[in-house]
Amino acid sequence: MATKGLDHWGDILVVVVYFCFILGIGIWSLCRPNRGNVNSYFLAGRAMPWFAVGASVFSSNIGSEHFVGLAGAGASSGIVLVLYEWFVSLR
Repeated sequence: MATKGLDHWGDILVVVVYFCFILGIGIWSLCRPNRGNVNSYFLAGRAMPWFAVGASVFSSNIGSEHFVGLAGAGASSGIVLVLYEWFVSLR
């Protein structure tokens, strides 16, 4: 059985459009006026809303291994560890 790859023109077009889009975003961010400022890079110029920051922190902290680890820790230690994780997110 032959393996399928990028043998159709539509597949190649999607890959080329994707790479052009990513390259365009890179060139656009390179030519922005406040590019050299550390505050604009790390703090987004202090213009990012709180829910976007919270979603970023939450999504970078939570992963599949987090859920598996909490299930294992809850099975060995009880629900106390899970409550700790829940209350940390409420602070």
